[in-house]
Parts: sequence; structure tokens; C-alpha cells
Amino acid sequence: MAAPRALAVLAAALLLAAASQAGKYSREANEGLAAAGAKRREAGEFRVVRLNQVWEKAQRLQLSAVKLAELHSDLKIQEKDELSWKKLKAEGLDEDGEKEAKLRRNLNVIMTKYGMNGKKDSQLVDTNYIKGGTESDILDDPRLEKLWSKAKSSGKFSDEELDKLWREFKHHKEKIHEYNILLETVSRTEDIHKNVINPEENLVKEEILHNKHRELKEKLRSINQGFERLRKVSHQGYDATSEFEEPRVIDLWDMAKSANFTEKELESFREELKHFEAKIEKHHHYQKQLEISHQKLKHIEGTGDKDHLNRNKEKYTMLEEKTKELGYKVKKHLQDLSSRISQGLQHNEL
Repeated sequence: MAAPRALAVLAAALLLAAASQAGKYSREANEGLAAAGAKRREAGEFRVVRLNQVWEKAQRLQLSAVKLAELHSDLKIQEKDELSWKKLKAEGLDEDGEKEAKLRRNLNVIMTKYGMNGKKDSQLVDTNYIKGGTESDILDDPRLEKLWSKAKSSGKFSDEELDKLWREFKHHKEKIHEYNILLETVSRTEDIHKNVINPEENLVKEEILHNKHRELKEKLRSINQGFERLRKVSHQGYDATSEFEEPRVIDLWDMAKSANFTEKELESFREELKHFEAKIEKHHHYQKQLEISHQKLKHIEGTGDKDHLNRNKEKYTMLEEKTKELGYKVKKHLQDLSSRISQGLQHNEL
């Protein structure tokens, strides 16, 4: 009897030791994975070298937590497009270099948007009017500044509505930035076009210019529609029966109504825009939580409470990753919706 009991005790001891080792190895494996993730981030956040350079520059500029998360989402979209282009180039499908030129243009827009294009005061403000800041000298357009000043002093807007309206003004400024960059690119292409002698190359350049002029026309139409909306809202206040609230969704809906969609397609698009707006609102929620968490983290860093600091760092990291993920999904969805509307507008011109 003693022998079997001794064997049972020995087996239990071995199982306990094995479980202990397994826990140790599991913990070590998790720590190893975390360390590997940290090393990977150190090696490069993105698979494209120049995007890593932009990311590192942004961190040196000490952009806010929300702006960094937004930039990360923009660069993820840019990375996806650049990797797709590399595949096309390898297959010889971008002979005229138009897709490569568009990628450069898109990156230039991103650099301008986050104040990394070497031009002073080109970055849009992080704060809204509620948090303070000199927003009127950031809009770069006397007409916008006049409208914004009138809206603020009109007494027609609650704080929440003014916050929403300020987002619309910032969005409008971004559209003007994008238009000006495209206009500059078209001007350079036209200068090159004048010096082309080869008739075949001439036809290719004419097609490129035609596409760019169409893109310019679409952007200008969107800017004019957006300004008229800002003018109307600034004077009259928000319409309680308004279908959408988010500036990007309002733009898409206005353009969709001008596109070559059937009633059924337009109704389907309206429903998709409602889902898209809900996705944007969720993203805004996480952005606000991330900003609060970032402020709290800076406060705790001054107290010296390491346990409290570590717990809040974990929460901050979780919020940061969720904000990046949602930001990417929103921008990708926006890209897809814009592409569909653009195709509808092109049909109108045929």
C-alpha cells in the first residue's frame, strides 16, 4: 500500500512542478512576445521606409495623443496604397507614373495636414474653441474667419453645437489644402506637357491631365457646397431636422445627390451613410477618452505612484490601439464611399 501511495505523491509533485513550469514558461512566452512587439515597433511601425520617417518626425514634434492616432490611421491607408502600387509597378501597370504621382500627392496632403511640410503654422489646431487656443488665425481664409466669428457671437449655438461647427470649419480647411496641392500638381504637369513632342506620349499626358482636371472639378464643387453650407449654418444655426451631423458624411450625401444614382441606389447609400456616421461617432468617443487618459497619465507621472502609473499606462495603450484601429476603419470606409460617388459623378459627364 505504501508503494502505490508513494507513487501517487510523486506523480502529484511532478504534475505540480510541471504546472508551475508551464505557468513560468507561459509568462515568459507572453513577456517575450511583448518584448518582440516592442522591438518590432522600434525597428519600424510601417513597412515603407519613408512612412516610418514621417512617423518618427511626428513623434519628435510631440503631437497630441489624438493627432498621433489620426496620423497613424492616415499612414496605414497610405502604406496599403503604396504596397498595392509596388505590386502594380512590378507587373508594369503604372507606365505613365500617374499612380505614383497620386501617392506622392496624398503623402504631401498628410504632411500638410499635420504641420510636417516645412511651412510654418500649417498644422490644424488640436484643440477646439472650448479648450481655448487661437482658432481664428488658423483658418487661413478671411471668409471663414468672418463666418466663425459671427457664429460664435450669434448666441444661436450651444457649446456642443459650436464644437460641432468648429469641426466643420476644420474639415473645410483640409479640403482647401487638398485642392491647392492638386492644383499645384496639375500646373506642373501642364508645364511638362507643353514640352512633349512624341504624339503617343502626348495622348497619355492628355488623358492624365483630363483625369486631374476632373478631380479638381469634383473637389472645387465640394468646397463650394461646403462653404455655402457653412455660410447658411453660421447665419441660421443648425436645423433640428438635418439628416446628418458629421461634416464628412454631409459632404458625401450632398455629392451623392448630384451623382448618377437611381432612387433605390441613393436610398441604399443613405442607409450606409447612417452606419458610417455611427462609426465616426464611436471613433470620436474613443478620441475623447484617449485625450482624457493622456492628460490623466501626465498628472500621475508627477505623483511617483508606480502601480497607479502602470495601470493607467495599460488603459492608455488599449485606448490608443482602439483609436488607431477605428481611425483606420473610418478612413478606409470614407475612401471606398468617395470612390463610389466619384464613379457616379463621372457617369454624369459621359
